[in-house]
Amino acid sequence: MLAGGWGPPVVAGLIALAIAVAGGVATRTDAWYRRLRVPGWKPSDWAFGPVWTVIFALTTASAVIAWNADPEPAARARLVAVFAVNGGLNIAWSVIFFRLRRPDWALAEVLLLWLSILAVVLAVGQVSIPAALLNLPYLAWVSVAAGLNLSIVRLNPRFGST
Repeated sequence: MLAGGWGPPVVAGLIALAIAVAGGVATRTDAWYRRLRVPGWKPSDWAFGPVWTVIFALTTASAVIAWNADPEPAARARLVAVFAVNGGLNIAWSVIFFRLRRPDWALAEVLLLWLSILAVVLAVGQVSIPAALLNLPYLAWVSVAAGLNLSIVRLNPRFGST
């Protein structure tokens, strides 16, 4: 069993679930979304759920490993801060893209999200390299998402008119 008992895994899991649900609720694949022109390399819509499930599981495991690796309050505060910023940016992208219907603004936001993932990797890497590596699929997926977001902005007319 991991040091620290069940508390850290349960708390991290519940937080990850809350972030995933919030992002999922913000995501609407409605008529507006279906009318967007997208590049031919865009992953199928069905792939997003399973990919995000794996990413959230890996990131949660990373957070728990890092939490247990360094019990110093300052180190734990840094971990909480980088994960909190990342979670907020993760949700914000879905809100901006799908609810506000502003892929152009979401493109700027996804760059902040990408940087926040890098900050997670670096913060976690200070206490556990294997835990840091668990976040690399997240970084890769958001890199793909950023490219997709850029393509959508380029392929579609100016946003904000509807």
